[in-house]
Amino acid sequence: MSWSLQKLSALSGQEFLLWENLLEQRTGIQLTHLQKVLLQTQVGIRMRELELTDPIRYFNHVKDDKKGAAEWQVLVDRLVIKETSFFRHRPSLELVRECIENKLSKGPLNESFEMWSVGCSTGEEPYGLAAVADDCFQRAKGDHYYGVTAIDVSLPALSIAREGIYAQRSLNLLGDHEKVKYFDRLEGDKYQVIERIRRRVCFSQLNIMHVNKRAIQPMDIIFCQNVLIYFRRWRRREILKELVKHLKPGGLLVIGLGEVTDWRCAELSRVMNDEVQAYMKCS
Repeated sequence: MSWSLQKLSALSGQEFLLWENLLEQRTGIQLTHLQKVLLQTQVGIRMRELELTDPIRYFNHVKDDKKGAAEWQVLVDRLVIKETSFFRHRPSLELVRECIENKLSKGPLNESFEMWSVGCSTGEEPYGLAAVADDCFQRAKGDHYYGVTAIDVSLPALSIAREGIYAQRSLNLLGDHEKVKYFDRLEGDKYQVIERIRRRVCFSQLNIMHVNKRAIQPMDIIFCQNVLIYFRRWRRREILKELVKHLKPGGLLVIGLGEVTDWRCAELSRVMNDEVQAYMKCS
């Protein structure tokens, strides 16, 4: 029988626990029920692709920091790439718009305006941030600089993001005027983010748990939505604590609504907006 036709091997409870612990140890991700099903499936598919039958042997290979590094990346990419879309949560982006407009209303900026998209996936979020900023700075005119730093753990997702080319479904939440304003229409029902916005976004591979190991410039806005839900409660607080260190005085931290419900930080004040969960760093 062809390997491609063989039934996927089911992991035992002990084997599954090994994978679950390894994933959390290396990425911090705590699997939801659906992700557990996905992990089971992807491990089975990958073993079949490699014509392997022993789950423990495959696990030990992936666990090897040197020999299994490439194989580990393959599995992580298949588990963490998520479906997203432009302007997925418009109230959060409108808060960003309001923040930028308030800064510009006080006069010319003395330094560059920096934004950070944490867990950017295939790029819709950071390009959305850049589009909002572009609107604001175009209206303000003058010689202003802004940029978006976007990080994700998945190399394939970042590759898609750098191209900035998307299918119609990624633009479903945009109005027709926004599609014309922010995109060039390509053949085959594809759209590419216009070059003026693309050049404002810098993509980089980085695990969110390792931001303390990378030199990152102070940020005016940190956008971290639909990321914290994958981590245990205590680790969410640790991640947020680290993000706050990279926020400029007066800067804005935006997270997913309800992702953290019991977190407080003396350096931040909660933005009074029922549609958004966001915090302002004290000046």
